[in-house]
Amino acid sequence: MIQAYSKRLLSPFTGQVQIVESEMARALTLGGAEWEIQFRLPHEPGGIHSQNPDGKAVRNRYCRIAVIRDSGIERIPPPLGLDAVKVEESIEELSAHLTAVSLPLTAADDYEFWLLDEKHELPLALIYSCVEAEEMPLYPFRPEWTALSAARMEIRRTPDEMQYYVPPVNYRVQQMVNERAGRNPSASWIRRRKDLTNEFPPLLLTENWEEEEHYQLCQRYIQRQAPRLLMLQGLSRDYRRRLEQSAREEVFEVERFFPLYPDVVDEQLMATIRVEARIRRAAQ
Repeated sequence: MIQAYSKRLLSPFTGQVQIVESEMARALTLGGAEWEIQFRLPHEPGGIHSQNPDGKAVRNRYCRIAVIRDSGIERIPPPLGLDAVKVEESIEELSAHLTAVSLPLTAADDYEFWLLDEKHELPLALIYSCVEAEEMPLYPFRPEWTALSAARMEIRRTPDEMQYYVPPVNYRVQQMVNERAGRNPSASWIRRRKDLTNEFPPLLLTENWEEEEHYQLCQRYIQRQAPRLLMLQGLSRDYRRRLEQSAREEVFEVERFFPLYPDVVDEQLMATIRVEARIRRAAQ
């Protein structure tokens, strides 16, 4: 039986990974342009996870066996000892199934690990998420939020920041979030339900800040992350419209992630952004 779903990549949030998996293998894509097929190593029993001799849960381990692009399937020699027939059968099975897959796939990671605000004990920032309750013990209990690094997501500096050095916005936001969580931060696993959606920060990070400086830093971080945040499912149209406007300058990222956007509010704007990306690429 083949399952198809998506889940958020955390922590930090970098996007929404699409997953199509069989009993022996899985196919993953981060943008829809290509799929990586991975084979589950045989010493791990079937299922989401297995157990060590001491009874503790452990993650399944996989190896890369193929990459599927528009040009065809590129097979990767598997490690010695794997059943070559089963490896090839898995490639054929998943590649055939992918021809009928419609992206984005429904998000299934309803179990969420939230860092809590020290003062009010309300959700402050999302740290992890998983699909099954049995996966929760596999994650480290680390009540600390991590921002997407400046190396992966550069945020433009203001004129003042260019004149006098200050750390990148990413790290300042990370620091203020963790400071707000307190010296003895707490976090909690919560199962997301439709009737609880309004209790969580829709963009995975609270936007309620008492100090104007903190609020502005948070907004700069969220605005720069907009092309990735548009992959989130369940956003209201108001939030999505706002993110689409914020993503206007990041044409290449919008082009990359567009196949995974579950909805579009301003079709004309999104079309303009993608056309600009093609024009700029051709000019380069």
